[in-house]
Amino acid sequence: MRYSRRSALLITLAGLAGASSPSIAIAETSHSRPRFRAYSGPEVTDIVIAKKKRKMWLMSGDKVLKKYRIHLGFQPEGHKQFKGDGKTPEGTYRIDRRNPESDFYLSLGISYPNAQDVAFAKAHGKDPGGDIFIHGKPNKKRPKGRDWTAGCISVTNRQMEEIYAMVKDGTYVTIYP
Repeated sequence: MRYSRRSALLITLAGLAGASSPSIAIAETSHSRPRFRAYSGPEVTDIVIAKKKRKMWLMSGDKVLKKYRIHLGFQPEGHKQFKGDGKTPEGTYRIDRRNPESDFYLSLGISYPNAQDVAFAKAHGKDPGGDIFIHGKPNKKRPKGRDWTAGCISVTNRQMEEIYAMVKDGTYVTIYP
């Protein structure tokens, strides 16, 4: 899979960023743990995911705002090609929707499949799948194992509240092997 120079720069910067992140203002809106938080920090311009490192970075330009440990699809190696393969896609996509009522604690949709993904699957007589999200834990079941999703990216519910507040629809998502 090919990546742009912009994407290569983002992953390099994310790798060099280390563990420190700037302070981010995410306000809790009530006394109990809120689902929806307010965010007043720098704009998240990119989400960078390194599957092998199991890390996700929220970037503002070349600056790391937040870093998260992630869980992936149950077949974490390789690019998602077909429905049911358990793989997390690789490439550049966008956040294209949000679902506060998902089967998982909050979710941000990733624009997989793109035209190339559809063409590849179609050439093999298969369905490329879809419904790839960044989300929290399942609402009903307990996840089993390190990588347990059907191809999504999972974080803790608390982290998902931050991400949901910080990330806008249209934000670039670059997923590396």
